[in-house]
Amino acid sequence: MNVLIVGLGSMGKRRLRLIQNNYSEYSLSGVEFSAERREDVSKNSQIKCYDSISNALNASEFDVAFVCTPPATHHGVIKELLENKINVFTELNLINNGYDELSDIAGQNNVRIFMSSTLLYRKEIQKITELVSSQKQPLQYIYHVGQYLPDWHPWESYKNFFVGNNETNGCREIFAIQLPWILNCFGKSVSIGYTSRKKISNLDLDYPDSFIVTLDHESGNRGVMVVDVVSRKATTALEIVGENLHLFWDGTPVGLKRYDFDAKSLESITLYDSFEHNQKYASNIIEDAYLAEIDCFFNMLSGKGAPLYSLYEDKLTLDLIDKIEGRT
Repeated sequence: MNVLIVGLGSMGKRRLRLIQNNYSEYSLSGVEFSAERREDVSKNSQIKCYDSISNALNASEFDVAFVCTPPATHHGVIKELLENKINVFTELNLINNGYDELSDIAGQNNVRIFMSSTLLYRKEIQKITELVSSQKQPLQYIYHVGQYLPDWHPWESYKNFFVGNNETNGCREIFAIQLPWILNCFGKSVSIGYTSRKKISNLDLDYPDSFIVTLDHESGNRGVMVVDVVSRKATTALEIVGENLHLFWDGTPVGLKRYDFDAKSLESITLYDSFEHNQKYASNIIEDAYLAEIDCFFNMLSGKGAPLYSLYEDKLTLDLIDKIEGRT
C-alpha cells in the first residue's frame, strides 16, 4: 500500500513513525510546504518528500493519505485527495463547514474518509464508558482539562501554531478532543446550561483562555467541564459520582481508580501490560491510542471493522462547541 502523509509537523511525524514501526511493508511519502521540515523528515525517516500534493501525485499513485496539516487547511486538502480517489484519514478539523460536500465527493469516487478521535481508542475511556453504561441511575461528573499554551509545542511560539488563532484556538481543540468521548459515554443528546468564558492570563490571545460549562444529557447524566490553556501543570482530572459508582482518572494510563465501598479505599484499575510514551509530551499522552486508530483505519479499508467516530458526529461536536464559544 502506498501511503501519503500530508503535513509533517508533530502529528504528521507521529503518524509517520507509527506506520513505519508497525507497517513496514507499506511505502510512505510526505508532503510539506516547509523546506526545512521536508529536509529533516527525508533525512531522519528516509522517505521521499514533496512540496505539494500535486507534485506527489505526479510522481506516484497513492492508496491512502493522512491529513495532518493545520485544521484551517483541512477542507481543501481533503477535497483534493478525494477528487484523486484517495482514501483519507484526517486529524481534528475544528472548522465547521464542508462536511456534506466532502461526503458527496467520497461517495462519487468510491473512497472513504476516516475521522480521528483518539481518546475513543484509549483503554481507560473504553473502561469508563463500560462502567458508566452499567449504571441504572444517573451520574454526575466534574472534568478539568488544561495545559499552559506555550508548553503545547515548546519548540515553537504558540503564535506560529494554529492553537494561537481564534478560529482554531487551544480551548476549541481541547473541547474537540474531549467531547466525542464525553457524549459517547454519558449521552449524545445534550443541552448546555451555564457557560462562562473568560481570559485570565497575560497570554497574547484574542479568545477566552478558560471555560466553565455545565452539560445536561438526555440520559439523565450531567456534568461540569472546565477547560483552559492556562494550567501550568498539564492537568486531566475526572471525577464521576453516583450512588453505586465513584471513579477518578488523572488522564494517565495508570491513573484510573475506583472507590471500593466496602474497603473504603481507592483501587487502581489496571488496563495495560505496557504502553508507549514519547517524552516530548505530557504524561497523559501515550502513543497506543494513536496506533489503535491507525489500525482501525486500515482495517476499515479491508472491510474488517468500522471507525468509532464519523464526519457526521464531528459536525455535531463542532455545532456544540460553536454554542459553547458563543459563535451561534
